[in-house]
Amino acid sequence: MSDILALFRTFARTVEAGSFTAVAREMNSSQPTVSRQIAQLEDHLGCLLFQRTTRALTLTDDGRLFYDHALRTLEAAAEAESAVGRRRGKPSGLLRLACAGVFGRLHVIPRLPRFRARYPDIDIALIMNDGFSDLVEEGIDLAIRVGEGRDSGLVARRLGTSRRVVVAAPSYVAARGVPAHPRDLADHDCIVYDRLLTGATWGFAIPEGPLSVPVAGPVHVNNTEAVRACVLEGLGIGYVPSWHFVDGEIEDGRLVALLQDFALPSQPISGIYPSRRYLPGKVRVALDFFAAEFDADPCLRTGEA
Repeated sequence: MSDILALFRTFARTVEAGSFTAVAREMNSSQPTVSRQIAQLEDHLGCLLFQRTTRALTLTDDGRLFYDHALRTLEAAAEAESAVGRRRGKPSGLLRLACAGVFGRLHVIPRLPRFRARYPDIDIALIMNDGFSDLVEEGIDLAIRVGEGRDSGLVARRLGTSRRVVVAAPSYVAARGVPAHPRDLADHDCIVYDRLLTGATWGFAIPEGPLSVPVAGPVHVNNTEAVRACVLEGLGIGYVPSWHFVDGEIEDGRLVALLQDFALPSQPISGIYPSRRYLPGKVRVALDFFAAEFDADPCLRTGEA
């Protein structure tokens, strides 16, 4: 039975990833091995699951029908394992966890020793990049994301809150002065973060309502850690998540918080996982763990202004 389930998993991942090579890389195997496993499953079922060409794999009608049944079987098996794990209190398996690089370095990796101490039977495969991973295609169990969700086919659980602060180095303030109103940013050098969803536009709240302010400056960067570094060097004003300041730069005077009278929009920090009927125990305990950890951190706590 375990061999059949392994073949089911290989088949399902091949459908989702679209190639034997991608699945082989994910499983630390080889393309011929994955191909042989699919052929073995086809022999077992007595039908062809894929049409193979040199350029693509295409599901046959039997393959499409079998994929739906295979997913239900795998989900039922995962739920059975999870139920036993909950009963024994020992969730196990490999947790493929994705997050942005900077957030992972500052707020995920430092918490992994506590997670592993609590759940020693769960291994971690950490995928860190600043783009949004495709959870289904890449076989990711859980992603921790900052910002509003983009994929309605996924399930999101709120784990915390990301607030933004406007900051500058004392050297910049001494040379250029302090903006009294968000509109004054037009007269300042701002560090432009090219991956910000709103582009070179920063959001504020004024008595009249929401305000979007176009900003510009001589330095553009593609990750939030670079924004922080440029601001510390006095290159301009930054619009940075509060969770970036884990070393007390504002408290010890290395940075100055600006425009504090104008509330800045916050974003959710969410645990994102594939929309499936059954939630594996390893994912469930990871969600609970990070929700509790972030709630204990003032710069991540949900609902903190």
